[in-house]
Amino acid sequence: MNDIARCSCGAVSVSVSAEPYAVVACHCSDCRRRTGAPFGVGVYFDRAQVSISGATGCFERPAAEGRKVRNYFCTTCGGPVYWRTDLHPDGVGVALGMFDEPERYTPTRSVFERHRSTWCRLDASIPGHLEGRNSPPSR
Repeated sequence: MNDIARCSCGAVSVSVSAEPYAVVACHCSDCRRRTGAPFGVGVYFDRAQVSISGATGCFERPAAEGRKVRNYFCTTCGGPVYWRTDLHPDGVGVALGMFDEPERYTPTRSVFERHRSTWCRLDASIPGHLEGRNSPPSR
């Protein structure tokens, strides 16, 4: 499986050569702010299966327990493209909406649903969690 994600202007591209190990809808405030949407959807790949081209900037923010999250964006259009975390150093999260065919990917779980907008409903077959993936189910 090969796929390509691109920023708005096309200057940055992320090529993937394998299926993702997770597709996660996240309702936390950091993902809402990163996307400007009521929730973010990240498609997660092993780092070895990802190739990135183009100039990116990086915004590093603190995460839980002293770890860091690094959000990478296009230096031309500012579009958020991918991120890496200290918690999962061998993984790369790619913004779902950056793929040419985002419908190829269906969320495998939804996290931080405690913070989900009340009008936002995902398919009931997608496992939901009140906080992170190891927290109690939300439904």
